[in-house]
Amino acid sequence: MADIAETRAAPVGHSPAGALASLSLAMLVSSLATSIANVALPTLSVVFAASFPAVQWVVLAYLLAITALIVSVGRLGDLVGRRLLLIAGLALFSAASFAAALAASLALLIVARAVQGLGAAVMMALTIAVVGETVPKERTGSAMGLLGTMSAIGTALGPSLGGVLIAALGWRSIFLVNAALGGVALLAAWRFLPAASIPRQAAGAKARFDMPGTLLLATTLAAYALAMTLGRGHFGGLNAALLGAAMAGAALFVVAEAKVASPLVKLALLRDGVLAPSLAMNALVSTVMMATLVVGPFFLSRALGLSEAATGAVLSIGPVVSAVCGVIAGRIVDRLGAAAMVVAGLALMVAGCAALTALPGLFGVTGYAAAIAVLTPGYQLFQAANNTAVMADVDRSERGVVSGMLSLSRNLGLVTGTAVMGAVFAFAVGERDIAAAAPAAVAHGMAMTFAVAGGLVVAAMMVAFASGRRSDAAPDFLSQARPFDTGCGRCPSEERRLR
Repeated sequence: MADIAETRAAPVGHSPAGALASLSLAMLVSSLATSIANVALPTLSVVFAASFPAVQWVVLAYLLAITALIVSVGRLGDLVGRRLLLIAGLALFSAASFAAALAASLALLIVARAVQGLGAAVMMALTIAVVGETVPKERTGSAMGLLGTMSAIGTALGPSLGGVLIAALGWRSIFLVNAALGGVALLAAWRFLPAASIPRQAAGAKARFDMPGTLLLATTLAAYALAMTLGRGHFGGLNAALLGAAMAGAALFVVAEAKVASPLVKLALLRDGVLAPSLAMNALVSTVMMATLVVGPFFLSRALGLSEAATGAVLSIGPVVSAVCGVIAGRIVDRLGAAAMVVAGLALMVAGCAALTALPGLFGVTGYAAAIAVLTPGYQLFQAANNTAVMADVDRSERGVVSGMLSLSRNLGLVTGTAVMGAVFAFAVGERDIAAAAPAAVAHGMAMTFAVAGGLVVAAMMVAFASGRRSDAAPDFLSQARPFDTGCGRCPSEERRLR
């Protein structure tokens, strides 16, 4: 982390609003591509005469590519230029989307989706990093909130838009839409992103891309992601072997990075007092949020007896609330400070988890919706504050890799949440086949799962306090007050007027 603040105004001739719009569109498209393919899996199973586990690789290949490569492409952006690499990523994403639409076999479609995931990894890693060169530092929170809003909109829009497109135009249309939107984002990035996104490193001639470290980290992350996702909730010998390989790979990666001159990830970053706790909290919080997607559908359909359409409508409440709250959360962070809002966001999430353990059982759909309406704004507030706290003062030469690490911690939390929270839910329900479980058992499983989720958020709060965030919050407020402290008392009305 850099201790010296940088001047981050966009160069003359570039529109900060246009640049932020292009970054927001890139975030929207990458999130849309994640969720829009899920709804096509039954259709693809019929079209290609393939089993459901086989067609699941259409989704898994995309997610694996993002998870395995997001840190590496962030580092590459630091070396070759973030603007250049982001534009290349958008071009690759659009071309791969078009190739997916033309795929004549399931194998070709899966390959195209993996390449599309590589483009999306570039987009996800660098959109957050480039924010530092497009908006003033005091508006970083608002920009992070906007990116969170666009991510939520993409996630919420995917299933409904995909269903409409498949019904009207066929499955290929969902990938053509990705290609078209990616092309629009590409043109916007080319037009509006400032050339200042290209880092000028003092040791640029000596800095090299760590290919061995990249391969080792990608293999390690892919093994972990597969360990958490294969087996559909049943942890067997293959899962254990993959998890063991991931642990061994992580140890080898640490050893290798300590020996190279230009490492992919500087190990000193992981000892940073802001970054390391932020990554841990991000992973814990994302694990909790995945529980709503894993457990929510079973509770709404089995315990409350809702139809598929009604279940989908209720599940959309979370992304919709998230989209509405994102920009607001960002502005709150700018006004009140990132450190204090990290804790406030986590506190809201604890309240939301507590509400999910009790309110749905008492008030049904209304209780579930009310609890989600507390949990989701807390998550958005945490995300905006956490990303702002990390990226506000990060050294310019490290923005790409740090942004990639933030996105990676979120993805790993989502992957882990799928397996861990699903296992907690299945254990609490007490039935091997959850679809055949009694409504009361499913409701009990729901309550127990979010009790555990609440414990994870409390653990994240403990990390926040241990890292000194709470003590750091007071100086933020006091520094805003000092101009009004004349030594003979303050005039509240004068403070409000000047602020």
